[in-house]
Amino acid sequence: MNCVKKWVIGRAHFLKNMADLSKYRNIGIFAHVDAGKTTTTERILKLTGKIHQIGEVHDGAATTDFMEQEQERGITIQSAATTCFWDDYRFNIIDTPGHVDFTIEVYRSLKVLDGGVGVFCGSGGVEPQSETNWRYANDSGVARLIFVNKLDRLGADFYRVVGQIKKVLAATPLVMTIPIGFEDSFVGVVDILSQKAYVWDETGQPENFEIQDIPDDLKEKAQQYRTDLIETAIEQDDDAMEKYLDGEEPDIDTIKKCIRKGTINLDFFPTYCGSAFKNKGIQLILSAVIDYLPSPTEVKPQPEVDLEGNATGEFAIVDRDKPLRALAFKIMDDQYGALTFTRVYSGVLAKGINILNTFTGKEERVGRIVEMHADSREDLDEAQAGDIIALVGLKNVQTGHTLCDPKNPATLEPMVFPDPVISIAIAPKDKGAAEKLGIAIGKMVKEDPSFHVETDLDSGETILKGMGELHLDIKIDILKRTHGVEVDAGAPQVAYRETVTTQLEDSYTHKKQSGGAGQFAKIDYIIEPLEPGSGFQFESKIVGGNVPKEYIPAVEKGWKLSTEKGVLAGYPCLDFQVTLIDGGYHNVDSSAVAFEIASRAAYRQSMPKAGAQLLEPIMKLDVFTPEDNVGDVIGDLNRRRGMISSQDSTPTGIRVKGEAPLSEMFGYIGDLRTMTSGRGQFSMEFSHYSACPRNIAEKVIEDVQAREAAKK
Repeated sequence: MNCVKKWVIGRAHFLKNMADLSKYRNIGIFAHVDAGKTTTTERILKLTGKIHQIGEVHDGAATTDFMEQEQERGITIQSAATTCFWDDYRFNIIDTPGHVDFTIEVYRSLKVLDGGVGVFCGSGGVEPQSETNWRYANDSGVARLIFVNKLDRLGADFYRVVGQIKKVLAATPLVMTIPIGFEDSFVGVVDILSQKAYVWDETGQPENFEIQDIPDDLKEKAQQYRTDLIETAIEQDDDAMEKYLDGEEPDIDTIKKCIRKGTINLDFFPTYCGSAFKNKGIQLILSAVIDYLPSPTEVKPQPEVDLEGNATGEFAIVDRDKPLRALAFKIMDDQYGALTFTRVYSGVLAKGINILNTFTGKEERVGRIVEMHADSREDLDEAQAGDIIALVGLKNVQTGHTLCDPKNPATLEPMVFPDPVISIAIAPKDKGAAEKLGIAIGKMVKEDPSFHVETDLDSGETILKGMGELHLDIKIDILKRTHGVEVDAGAPQVAYRETVTTQLEDSYTHKKQSGGAGQFAKIDYIIEPLEPGSGFQFESKIVGGNVPKEYIPAVEKGWKLSTEKGVLAGYPCLDFQVTLIDGGYHNVDSSAVAFEIASRAAYRQSMPKAGAQLLEPIMKLDVFTPEDNVGDVIGDLNRRRGMISSQDSTPTGIRVKGEAPLSEMFGYIGDLRTMTSGRGQFSMEFSHYSACPRNIAEKVIEDVQAREAAKK
């Protein structure tokens, strides 16, 4: 039966049994840059009959890489959703980016998925972004399969990658297939469970394979892996374990049930191998998704929270008959209007109904529901619990908002996004395009929660903030190509922070008299530094009525608003506590406004005295270099104030891990490539804020003052 016919029959059968949630699989495909995620997705779509022509990443023709920037650079920038069918099962697949600057896409995709396929390069192994994605998936409790890809590549070694997964990720890979041949001679895989060999011919067509006996040189190894597989799996079932210890081997169905249970519990991860590019091994992955990854009903239901984010003890149960609960996890703007990608957790979402956005408190009418396939779509009348769909034309919905039944409202646990660490100032080249720029940026901020924009009130400059140089580079490119706005960009600016270093007790009195009622507020307070990452905290220890209770929130508000602008260079101030210990008020002249003004003035008075200090963002580095260049690379990192934490040998070079201040890392990729003749790679992500050395701090403050003076 050809693939197209298979897909049509699969879809028809599925629609007939739409309520059967056990036939759903919501999965994501994630990995490091260039491990083969998008190519794997293409092969899955071809095999399931969703597409008829395979598009290659290196040709800029992959189905899920439909942005111009993706096609040119050969990387995935935004996650793309698609739906396909395999053996009467519905797969909702999200292909996610691998580059560290776009991990936000991975994070929010994992938030709404039930399972995933982690793709690892057979020669590159566990690369930097693989670790970050794996950590996100662990945090989200997402069950995974592992696919070791590119085994036809020079230097590919399946067993080495399995060892890295154990060592670097501290995960337990459950080997389900082993390769037949290596590099150029890689022809197929041995299925450990069935003890059969799957061998493909050289046509590159996924259907052209034969099931054969295991080659003689692999029989012993395959048998050993089978024994290990059974012994690991049956730990999930006491009865099966007991029988096995008595010499009775469990049947295949029992073993599969055990593997499924262990996979969903995250005890181990079924591990497969193949070559997506050569179409070898993909069928086994599809069958494994059905056999071992959970349906929507088998994962922990989403907790419901109140408007303050506290758990209510209720859950969004995956059931058509329950009240509607859905999470908007991605906003995308295209020629037809705003698309809101939504995961339905419970109930039914139908065309024409009203839904409540719990964040805004407003109701909106559902106009169109569409099933996405990359950048094309198919209209639906309804979606049910377990579905991942897109809604067209919603007005005030943003990423992380809950959509629910207005008669039975509830909020789902929101998404938390990291703060940007880098900013640039931009201005439109054509002064008449300012309005157009504003509209374009408004759409882009909706689409990407890790992308922030603010306007400098003094200079009127537009400031873009993001997660890295590439992130902002892509945004400027999107402004130009998608929205037709060309801009001049300034030099990148680091997002510094400020804090205090010493404890200080102080007092401030605000007094103003101008005929009639005046203003009076007195506060006594202690400022003390906190641990990094604590943010700003406020405590009142007022006993008695020296500061009436109704004024204390105004005191806190005054301090809190003041922290947005530090006293050294105007950067946000964090990691300190203010404790209100005493004060005074006047029966007539005191008010909430007077106490807020007093707090703001107290901030300006006391922060310099409390040892104000500049903090700089420190980035976690992962640098790959050929062995011959490792001395130059480490020397260069030392000059950039880097701290090296480890050096690990790989078959193709050295992997250097460490930390360095963001301010020293601008343009690093160019320098690295020069040092390594183009072979070096690196990734970095934000780690923490740390005290800025005095000479650097003085230079930063000086530069800020010069910029401020230039604006006047």
